[in-house]
Amino acid sequence: MPKKQQVKQQTKKMTLDDLARMVKQGFDGVDKRFDLVDGRFCDIDTRFDEVNQRLDRMEKLVLPDHQRRIEHLEIDMKRMKDIFAVQ
Repeated sequence: MPKKQQVKQQTKKMTLDDLARMVKQGFDGVDKRFDLVDGRFCDIDTRFDEVNQRLDRMEKLVLPDHQRRIEHLEIDMKRMKDIFAVQ
């Protein structure tokens, strides 16, 4: 039997259903990967929310204290200017 005929006999005819099945399997694999990525993004979002909450708590503690300290420094600076008569 000539080589061309052997190759033809060995190759399977692909139907549209076969092609559709192959494409679907490929997309199913991609869907699974997207699901994994979505899960990771959810975890990252949760962690960012936790970091934001911590930063908010720190701001509430630090900013008022710094504001109070700045006001005291301004008062002290005014007193020093008055003492040294600096204008």
